[in-house]
Amino acid sequence: MIIDLGLIDYEEAYKIQRESVGRRILGEIDDSVLLAEHYPVFTIGRTGRMENMLVSEKALSGKGLKVLRVDRGGDITFHGPGQLVAYPVLDLKNRGADLHRYLRCLEEVLIGTLKNYSIRGQRLEGKTGVWVNGEKIASLGVAVKGWVTYHGLSLNVNVDLGFFSMINPCGMSEIKMTSVAGILGRTVGMDIV
Repeated sequence: MIIDLGLIDYEEAYKIQRESVGRRILGEIDDSVLLAEHYPVFTIGRTGRMENMLVSEKALSGKGLKVLRVDRGGDITFHGPGQLVAYPVLDLKNRGADLHRYLRCLEEVLIGTLKNYSIRGQRLEGKTGVWVNGEKIASLGVAVKGWVTYHGLSLNVNVDLGFFSMINPCGMSEIKMTSVAGILGRTVGMDIV
């Protein structure tokens, strides 16, 4: 089942994810994927470090931006309008209970999606996510509870990449971010992606 949450506050989407995970664990719902775009927000995963936020929280709050600590894997990232975020709520017990395999499958879904736009996405050895010509276009950060997944992936479609200059994306200062629109030189319909 695919559920489109539309443009939604990150914290509200997180609440929906947690409720969905609980219902999936109890067998009340089937595997599903929540799709969303978020109002601008920075999230820091379980292993993230605040040093990767390059501007002060005071400066961010003056612009109405939040920094949230979350229980997914990974370091810091940005979510905003024009970025497709997918939150799979899947029972991995039915898929081999292998979190690393699951991450590679998410990357493969992103690579396949980019092929629809004649963009050649690829993996980089030792790094999670999807890259195009050395620039990162999609990020992953997941969590599991009772082998049911939550959190997920984000694909930069038409997102304002300027927000990424406020952080070391994924905790790596050398990362340059890109987007589908940036590569194609045109805006792409979010509903189509």
